[in-house]
Amino acid sequence: MLYDEQDILRSMDKIEVNLHLWNEIGRLKQKLITQFADRNTKIISPKNCQSVEMYFNSKKMEKTIGRLAEKTPEVGETVSGLLVKKAFTYQIMALDDLHVFSQLSTTNISQRITIAYTGAFGVLKHRLKQIFESVESLPDEESEGRAFGVHERLTVKYESEKHISLHWRSDPISDMVSDSVVALVLNIGREIPKVAVESEEATKTEEENNYKAEKVIHALLVSLFGENGKLVISVDGNVAHLDKQSGNVESENESLKERVRVAFQWIQNAVKPIPLSVS
Repeated sequence: MLYDEQDILRSMDKIEVNLHLWNEIGRLKQKLITQFADRNTKIISPKNCQSVEMYFNSKKMEKTIGRLAEKTPEVGETVSGLLVKKAFTYQIMALDDLHVFSQLSTTNISQRITIAYTGAFGVLKHRLKQIFESVESLPDEESEGRAFGVHERLTVKYESEKHISLHWRSDPISDMVSDSVVALVLNIGREIPKVAVESEEATKTEEENNYKAEKVIHALLVSLFGENGKLVISVDGNVAHLDKQSGNVESENESLKERVRVAFQWIQNAVKPIPLSVS
């Protein structure tokens, strides 16, 4: 199929003309201006080395390939994968397919840091349990079995009387957990001398401390569940009985029973001191 030159020119929105060398091009420009006067076509004549900006509006489309393309997603279903751009094409693929459909590859970074720590290893574990829900002991021959994991993302090992080490595989969440543990370890190192001095100078009896702790626990429970007598908690018609000595909770509503049990446990951990002799 043959096309006329005028048909080709009419299909263009912008035509560039250089007037630096040839006068004939100037006449061509005037001819084009006259011919396309009824259209919104810009005809410019840039000088040498002059920057010209041209804007193209196009829709970006991503193609799902590999394992993600084996199943057609339902309407409203979320498709999760890696978005890979090559030239002007976009592809969504699973992490395991990255090396198959591209020249890219993935790797895991294992990090290890050693921190000075002279306190009791049990104190550190106790402190971490107050912050993180999952702190489990781990068998480790190199550290004489004294190691524990935090949310299965970070491992804390006992190296010597003066050092501990943290081990984790780098990712955004694990890095955040490691930063929190490092900050806690450094704060404990600064607090231990102060706590020791205060414990030597303390003259309050254990009964007085327990009495104050019970008052704080009662006040906090009242703030959470309201004033209802002697640790009889009523929420939306559901009643729970709390034994402040053993921590046992009795209630027909399992949801309220668990809420009260967890709240009481966290309050106890917050108000009672950590014994320095814990190892």
